[in-house]
Amino acid sequence: MKKFGFGAQVFTGLVVGLILGFVARAGGFEWLANFLTWVGSTYVQLLKLLIPPLVFTAVVTSVANLRKVTNAARLAGQTLIWFAITAFVSVLIGIAVALSLRPGETSTVDPAAAGDPSTTGSWLGFIESVVPANFLGLTAKASEDGAISIGFNVLQILVISLVVGVAAVKAGRKAQPFIEFSASLLEIIQVALWWVIRLAPIGSAALIGKAIATYGWEALGSLGMFVLAIYIGLALVIFALYPAVLALNRIPVREFYRHVWPVTTLGFVTRSSLGVLPVTQRTVEKSMGVPTEYASFAMPLAATTKMDGCASIYPAVAAIFVAQFYGIPLGVADYFLIIVVSVLGSAATAGTTGATVMLTLTLSALGLPLSGVGLLLAVEPIVDMGRTAVNVTGQAVVAAVVSKREGIIDEQAWEREPETVRA
Repeated sequence: MKKFGFGAQVFTGLVVGLILGFVARAGGFEWLANFLTWVGSTYVQLLKLLIPPLVFTAVVTSVANLRKVTNAARLAGQTLIWFAITAFVSVLIGIAVALSLRPGETSTVDPAAAGDPSTTGSWLGFIESVVPANFLGLTAKASEDGAISIGFNVLQILVISLVVGVAAVKAGRKAQPFIEFSASLLEIIQVALWWVIRLAPIGSAALIGKAIATYGWEALGSLGMFVLAIYIGLALVIFALYPAVLALNRIPVREFYRHVWPVTTLGFVTRSSLGVLPVTQRTVEKSMGVPTEYASFAMPLAATTKMDGCASIYPAVAAIFVAQFYGIPLGVADYFLIIVVSVLGSAATAGTTGATVMLTLTLSALGLPLSGVGLLLAVEPIVDMGRTAVNVTGQAVVAAVVSKREGIIDEQAWEREPETVRA
């Protein structure tokens, strides 16, 4: 298995999952579909379980180590700038694709499918999401049957961690044991994370199998052109824009994609940037040479606000689709609004991360009917896989580019085999 690379293992898992998914759907084997759902959900749950302690200990430790870095503020600024640059070009790609294919005019979706979304975006959502609700950044929700589910807000955990880290540094020698404890706990969490990452081929097989068995491809009938437009836009971003950005910054494109492949694949099957966050952060640190001090800050932030798939390509294509479907003409000012909302909106909806929320923000800015969101829900799982794959890949791109431009990247990392293939 050591000779059988991690990327190849994940690819094999995808193939096995596709076969199992088609078998479950074609044969009507509900027990197999339920089993795949359970295995996939358990794997994502294990990844998410590690996020709060990983972010907290990594940020506290990195803040203490940032005392050795003189350009910390510049790193943060460069990160946000590159977030905006890639989002700007991505939304231009989305607009161009939608205007070329005109998916709203060729769709046969039933107008009765229109319906107002259950959640909408808000420009105050970002501020509300940043202010911690409690010290641990945890949330609890009670369902109708009385069950209580516990969640967390990564942005709040990030803010809490930064405050605690800075306070520990200011406290001086008395806080040194706490800093050392955080660093030690981080090492333990990373070992546990490695164990979970090794299960990625199994998790990938279950997740893609569950997607095939549950959703199939029947929904593509009336929205096929819309899905095609989304995936063409996503492909242009991941296979044209990102390689161009990497090449301009003299980062080896082939090596980057060889290292990021497991991250992209897991993003595709899990449909969760947060669920893939532990793998993304480990990959950029160990396989791309991004310093831990920078990655510990940049990757949690990117996982909640850097979404070229969900916040640029999708809302651009979907908004134009809705306008075309209802016969509402859009002018130059409207396209400008799409660009502004896409570049800034992912941060504004970070507390309620989701492409549907982002789309409602875009539709509201354009004055388009929010009921148009309901037209697209039938293919939401299918397009969400591609969107998330682009999201997590773009997050790694920015981390590598900023590290390279600031001269803090480990150049030798590109020559090594990906760290995640070695036990």
